[in-house]
Amino acid sequence: PGLEKFARRLESAGCGPRRPLRARCHGFPQEDEKLPALQPGVRHPQPCGHRLLLGALRPHRAYVRDSETVHYHYGPKDLVTILFYIFITIILHAVVQEYILDKISKRLHLSKVKHSKFNESGQLVIFHLSSVVWCFYVVVTEGYLTNPRSLWEDYPHVYLPFQVKFFYLCQLAYWLHALPELYFQKVRKEEIPRQLQYICLYLVHIAGAYLLNLSRLGLILLLLQYCTEFLFHMARLFYFADENNEKLFNAWAAVFGVTRLFILTLAVLAIGFGLARMENQAFDPEKGNFNTLLCRLCVLLLVCAAQAWLMWRFIHSQLRHWREYWNEQSAKRRGPAAPRLPARLIKRESGYHENGVVKAENGTSPRTKKLKSP
Repeated sequence: PGLEKFARRLESAGCGPRRPLRARCHGFPQEDEKLPALQPGVRHPQPCGHRLLLGALRPHRAYVRDSETVHYHYGPKDLVTILFYIFITIILHAVVQEYILDKISKRLHLSKVKHSKFNESGQLVIFHLSSVVWCFYVVVTEGYLTNPRSLWEDYPHVYLPFQVKFFYLCQLAYWLHALPELYFQKVRKEEIPRQLQYICLYLVHIAGAYLLNLSRLGLILLLLQYCTEFLFHMARLFYFADENNEKLFNAWAAVFGVTRLFILTLAVLAIGFGLARMENQAFDPEKGNFNTLLCRLCVLLLVCAAQAWLMWRFIHSQLRHWREYWNEQSAKRRGPAAPRLPARLIKRESGYHENGVVKAENGTSPRTKKLKSP
C-alpha cells in the first residue's frame, strides 16, 4: 500500500511513466489522432514525402482545394528555383552542343558565319520542339482549348497548378541562361544586338504573363509563337544542308502571317473584351488583381507593338530576298555577254594624212621611193 501511494504521488506530480518518444513528421497523424477532413479552400498540412518531392519547387503559398490538387502562388522563392534550373539548362546546352551539333557541323563543312547560325538554330529547334509538346500537353490537360472562356474567367488566376507553374519557371530559366551563353558561344558582335532583342522580348512577355496572373492566355500565345519559331529554325537547318531547299521557308512565310493574326485576335478578345466585362475591376496587388483600364491598355499596347515589330522585320527581310532573287533571274535572262575581239592594229606611216596624201611632220610630202631598174 505504501508503494502504491508513492506511485500515485509521482503521477500527480508529473513524474510518472512517460510515453515512448517517436519521430513525428508534420502531416502524419499519431496512433491516437484522427485525420482531419479535407475541405475545399482550406489549407491542410502536407506529408513529409510530398514536401521532399517538391523540395526543388517549394511554393510560396500552397493551397489544397480538394483531396488531390495542389495550387501554387508565385513569390520570392521562385528566384532560387529559377537560378537552380539555369545551371541545369547550361549543362544541357553544353551536352547538346558537344554530342549532337558539333558532329553534324563537321560533316557539313560550314564556314564560321554559317557555323554560328547552325548552332543557334540547332539549339532552338530542340528547345522549341520540347516546349511545343510540353505546352500543348498542359493546355489540353487543363482544358484551356476546349473552354476558351477560361482564359479570362475567374480572374485573377493567382493559384496555379504544379505543371503550369513549373512550365513558366523553366521558360524563364531558359531565356535567362541565353544571356551568359552569348559569351560562352563566342557570338559575333554583329549578332549580339539581334539576339538580345529576341531574348528580352521573350523575357518581358513570359514574366509579364506570370506576374500579372495571365498565365492561361500566356500559354496559348507561347504555343502559337513556338510553333512558328520551330518551323523557321528547321528551315534554316535544311537550308544549311542544301542551299537549294527553300520549301520550308515558303511554308514558314505563310504560317508567320497567320500566327500574327491569331495572336492579336486572342489578345484583344481576352484582354479587351473578356476582362473588360468582369465585375472585379480594381487594382489590388495583394490579391493579384490588375484588371484596370490602364493595365489592360498597357498589356494590349505591348502585345500589339511586339507583333507589329515582328511583322515589319518579316516584310523587310522578304522584300530584300525577293529583290535579290529577281536580280539573279534578270541576270540569267540576259545571258552571258559576247566577248569583245581585240582591235586590229593598223600600221600607219609617219606623218599625217591630208586629202588622202601622207604629209611629213614638217608639212612637206615624203620622198617617193626610187625603183631600181632591172
